[in-house]
Amino acid sequence: MFRFTPSVLSLLLLSSGSLSAAPVVLHNIQGYGFDETGQIAEFSHFVFDNQSGKVLARGDKAAVAAYDKAEQIDGKGQTLLPGLIDGHGHVLGLGQNLNRVDLRTSSSEAQAVAQVAAFAKTHQHSQWILGGGWNQVLWPTQQFPGKTLLDESIKDKAVWLTRVDSHAGWANSKALQLAGITKETIDPPGGEIIRDNEGNPTGVLIDNAMLLLEKHIPEQSEAERLAALDTAFEHLLALGITSVHDAGVDAANLQSYQQLRKDNKLPLRIYAMLAATDPDLADWLKAGPVLDQEDLLVARSVKVYGDGALGSRGAALIEAYSDQPGQKGLFVTQPDKLTAVMKLTLDAGFQTNVHAIGDLTNRLVLDRFEQLASKEQLEQGRHRIEHAQIVSPKDIPRFAELHILPSMQPTHATSDKNMAADRLGIARLRGAYAWKSFVDQGSRIVAGSDFPVELANPFYGIHAAVTRQDQQNQPVGGWLPEQRLTLTQALKAFTLDAAYGAFQDQSMGSLAPGMWADFILVDRDIFKAPAETLWQTKVQQSWVAGQQKYKASM
Repeated sequence: MFRFTPSVLSLLLLSSGSLSAAPVVLHNIQGYGFDETGQIAEFSHFVFDNQSGKVLARGDKAAVAAYDKAEQIDGKGQTLLPGLIDGHGHVLGLGQNLNRVDLRTSSSEAQAVAQVAAFAKTHQHSQWILGGGWNQVLWPTQQFPGKTLLDESIKDKAVWLTRVDSHAGWANSKALQLAGITKETIDPPGGEIIRDNEGNPTGVLIDNAMLLLEKHIPEQSEAERLAALDTAFEHLLALGITSVHDAGVDAANLQSYQQLRKDNKLPLRIYAMLAATDPDLADWLKAGPVLDQEDLLVARSVKVYGDGALGSRGAALIEAYSDQPGQKGLFVTQPDKLTAVMKLTLDAGFQTNVHAIGDLTNRLVLDRFEQLASKEQLEQGRHRIEHAQIVSPKDIPRFAELHILPSMQPTHATSDKNMAADRLGIARLRGAYAWKSFVDQGSRIVAGSDFPVELANPFYGIHAAVTRQDQQNQPVGGWLPEQRLTLTQALKAFTLDAAYGAFQDQSMGSLAPGMWADFILVDRDIFKAPAETLWQTKVQQSWVAGQQKYKASM
């Protein structure tokens, strides 16, 4: 049975107030932060305390004159921004994916199989060949792959490859055999085994059907888990991400985080959402939140799973899919169970963050918040809907009315633009990826990437939010361009508003005096660069609490 240990909790509540001040002045910069109204504040000098890790002052040279005797660092004209916050990612999954076969660039099923075969040759000691990132929508046939080509290349080892959205997986016959999945296997609730005309499994499993196979994959050791986390940390810091909302952390993963925190080995900030599917959920809630005066490891929220994803037709829709009549998607958590889990989490005083992609699931979750939460819980809970991807236009105002935060990932729109209209039809696009509609009504968007579903680079997300285009500047004028955000709105969603979604807007996200000195230096002034080049921004340095955690090699 899982328990929060008092030793870890007491360590997490240590204060840095006893440390002596050591001011550092970073000058010759083009700095951007936010003022108390949420508007952009510019500065050429930035002062922080590298002992307490807090911002001391910012402004022009005269504004920081009191620190003339402090250590001086020449910023060499670089642009300084608040450290970027990814409001929805999967850190362990990212670390694992970085060490597995990556099929994101595959242009056909055959090419994907060739990549898997090449990977298998260089990983002959692996018990299973694992990977992911494939997207059949980008292949010429736009059809799900199957086990036949995989079997021709790899017969003696199990192969399991998750789709880019992690809501479908592709297996060879060896993996299906080890999992006992046959023609007679019944589809589990919230899942589907894709079958051929004779009823035999093709090798593709959707949503909860994936669990039938994944439970047979050998568990990671603690050493392997820590190595994967370290790989992810390095990758994220190199991209300018100084804080992550980790969406769905199980007991083993949280214990790894707690050990890293105890050993002072967390190089960036983790806001952990406890996985509602973990059998220790009730014990977590009874133990109460993990809090941290240093804001390095906080766990005060629960990630609840609603439906599947649009690409695999698992998102639950009010009306059937336009390109598959009769199919309305899947509830990963059945409505009665969803209600029970949301009530349990709300009653325990935890922030409740529910995955909802389809318009039916978004409506259902809004209904449950309205029915289950008190007025005070709604006003103070900062509860979230993760993705809020396809929402009926008449349900969008309910987010503001119920104080529910939309936690959205801009690159989902540019990734999905080629298939969303096929899945939904034109009419339903009015409420799809509708960032501007949310911002205009006063909702604060918690922006993220959903890595490793999408690439973790936050400048890809900022670019997508501002242009509604891919990196080839398509489509001309942007996809559903009326939903574009301004650069200020996009940056705020990845900084101050993301911090708000974690109850941390009084300690990070704006670079105002008194905040944590979490900042990055980048190679261009993003407010003066052409919008179409935003995705090309490179991070030169990343700092967390006044300590440099990453520096680009020259």
